[in-house]
Amino acid sequence: MKLVVVSAGLSVPSATRLLGDRLADRVAGRTSADVTVVELRDLAVEIAHNFTNGFPGRSLGAAFDAVAAADGLIVVTPVFSASYSGLFKSFFDALSVHDEGALAGKPVLIAATGGTARHSLVLDHALRPLFAYLRTVVVPTGVYTASEDWGAEGLDGRIERAAGELAALMTGWATARTPAGESPAVVPFEERLAALKPERTLTPLTPTHP
Repeated sequence: MKLVVVSAGLSVPSATRLLGDRLADRVAGRTSADVTVVELRDLAVEIAHNFTNGFPGRSLGAAFDAVAAADGLIVVTPVFSASYSGLFKSFFDALSVHDEGALAGKPVLIAATGGTARHSLVLDHALRPLFAYLRTVVVPTGVYTASEDWGAEGLDGRIERAAGELAALMTGWATARTPAGESPAVVPFEERLAALKPERTLTPLTPTHP
């Protein structure tokens, strides 16, 4: 299986990249997936040119191909003005123009980093609607880290839970692909979500008579 991390971090070192790496390590440990990291910082110029000339450069085209071929995605952005970064949005805008169906049905784990916990709602107010619009299957657990979360109790648990959810969906996605790997079969969202829930055995009720 193939796992792609899309990181929109700008600094070096980057907390955004660090979070993406930690999530990828946990998912790969559960799926043995090959991990590819797409650093949007390195593609900024090609993304801008793509909007003006309509053609992706070599590195941007390779990033598009990697995302389209992935069995699962981890997308991580720093928070700017209480939302995802412009570079992050521009990449996925350019991808959807290049290949409108590239993300359809694909399992995605959303994550974000910020300086304060007050921006944690970016996951549900910005990222989740964006990837729902792109017709992906977003895992129930998103991961947000503020500066104070690094090394604090609770972060590892959230990472483990989100990684487990993505791994389960990736397994279903890979199984649904055609033998030639040409395109994924359509698997209803309800079936993908059911894979995340523990099985329960229901005991039939015995009718009683007066």
